[in-house]
Amino acid sequence: LFRSSKLRWVHTWAAGPDAALYPEMMASPVVLTSSVGNGAIPLAEHSILLMSMLNRDAPRWFRAQAEHRWDRFTHGELNGLTLGIFGLGNSGADLAIKAQAFHMRVLGMRRHADRPVQGVDQLYRPDQLHQFLAECDFVVVTAPATAETRGIFDTAAFRAMKPSAYWICISRGGIANDEALLRALRERWIAGAGLDAQGQEPLPPDSPFWTLDNVIITPHNGATTAATAQRGVEYFIENLGRFVRGEPLVNVVDKTAGY
Repeated sequence: LFRSSKLRWVHTWAAGPDAALYPEMMASPVVLTSSVGNGAIPLAEHSILLMSMLNRDAPRWFRAQAEHRWDRFTHGELNGLTLGIFGLGNSGADLAIKAQAFHMRVLGMRRHADRPVQGVDQLYRPDQLHQFLAECDFVVVTAPATAETRGIFDTAAFRAMKPSAYWICISRGGIANDEALLRALRERWIAGAGLDAQGQEPLPPDSPFWTLDNVIITPHNGATTAATAQRGVEYFIENLGRFVRGEPLVNVVDKTAGY
């Protein structure tokens, strides 16, 4: 790729630039931009979907429907529950606003906890992770996979959560230690999980996550909408115009930070 001495800019259609951060790109002066933010809206919607399905035990209805059984039971509601958003980028910020519409209390964790975020009732710093987790009925991970976040949800983190709480990941796999997550689900340290992002993708057919009755799995599909693709095109067109005019580009990736 970098045999061309005139190459100055590369754009990745993905919101997460992970695949583009190979050694040659990291070592080069080429500017890398991404489509970050293009899937924020559907990912926030997908988070609400998974929270509602887990909270109401929707798989129980699906099983009853498949068996032609009329199965009525008392289930939960999101109203009044506490949502913790781990990572307050585009999708996390949009989720906070949507969760407020469901009358939820919203907590957020970000590196810069001194900057208020619309829809977030209280912000926590990374060094307050366990305190943050102990408050939540739902923990939704919207953060990128970086050196700082990989494996941060370990045994101690899942132990810090309420036994009645749910863990949802819509951004990137690997932020949870899979062995710790599997044990937390099997031994009911937490109530369940909604997994759109997996540590290994595609999730292998023999993965034990498939068979757990307290897990809902979607195949990294939360942002697969026509509007997501269109927003990605619009970001590229905006940057193409800026590049031609010699103006600063938007969505420039910090190669060191990884996003």
